[in-house]
Amino acid sequence: MTDDKVKRRLTTVLCADVQGYSRLMGADETGTLETLRRYRTAFAGLVERHDGRIVNTWGDAVIAEFASVVEAVQCAVEIQQEISNQDSDPPHADPMRFRIGINLGDVMVDGSDIYGDGVNIASRLQELAEPGGVVISSSVYDQVHNKLSVGFDCLGQRPMKNVAPMTSYRVSTSGQSAGRRSFPVDDSVTPQDRAVADSGTGARWIDSRHEPSNWMGFVSDWLAKLPRPVAAALTVSGFLILINVFTGMHKIWFHWPVAAILFGVILRTALGHRPESDSKGERRTSRE
Repeated sequence: MTDDKVKRRLTTVLCADVQGYSRLMGADETGTLETLRRYRTAFAGLVERHDGRIVNTWGDAVIAEFASVVEAVQCAVEIQQEISNQDSDPPHADPMRFRIGINLGDVMVDGSDIYGDGVNIASRLQELAEPGGVVISSSVYDQVHNKLSVGFDCLGQRPMKNVAPMTSYRVSTSGQSAGRRSFPVDDSVTPQDRAVADSGTGARWIDSRHEPSNWMGFVSDWLAKLPRPVAAALTVSGFLILINVFTGMHKIWFHWPVAAILFGVILRTALGHRPESDSKGERRTSRE
C-alpha cells in the first residue's frame, strides 16, 4: 500500500464570484478592492458561523465547503443578505454583486484543497445565478427543499460548459431583502398540520384575488336594494349593451330589446302596485 491513493469525500461546495469584476476594477481599482475585502470578511464570518470553511480564494472568487447541505444553503442566503445590507456604494456607482452556486458531490482532497466534478459543477451553477442570487443543483435541492423557509424555482436542464446538463434550482429570496431571514422549518410541526396551514393560506390568497373591486361592490349593493324584477332587467340590459359594444358600435341594436325589457318591468311593477280596492272590485265584477 502507498500513500499516493487519492482521498475523496462527499461534501457541499459553495462557489461565489463577483458579477462584472473586471469592469468594476477598470472603473475604480482602489474602491473595488476595498469593497471586495470588506465583503470577504463578511463571507468568512458567515461561513464559520455555519460550520463551513473557506477552501480557496483567488481574484474575486471564493470556494467554501460545508459538512451540512442545509447550512451551506442558509449561509449563501445570509451572505447575499449581508452584502445587500452592507452596500454603501454611491448611487451613481455600480454595486458589487455576487453570484453563488452550490453543489453536493464527490470531491478529491489534496491537503486543504478540493478538486473534481463536485467543484466544477458548483462553479458552473454560479454562472447560472443572477447577480445577488443563488443556484443549487438537484442533489442539494433534494436535501433542503423541505428544511428551509425559502422558495425554489426550477430552472430545468441548462447547458453548462464541460459539465453534463443537469436540473438546477434558483433559491427564491424575494422578501428577504426587507429583513426576513432564512431559518430551518420547525420539525415539531407535522406534515399534515403544515399542509392544512398551507391550504388555508392558499384559500385566503384566492379569496383576495377574487375580491370584487370597490365599484363592483357598489353596483352589487345598489342592485340588491332594488326589486328583484328591476334588478334582473337592469342586469340583462347591461349585458346586452356590452355585447353590442364588443361586437362593434357601427350598428346599434341594443336599444330595442332593452326598451322591451324595461317596458315589461315597468308594466309589471305598475300592475303589481295597484290599490287593493281596485283589484277586489275587478274580482267582484267578474264573479257577478
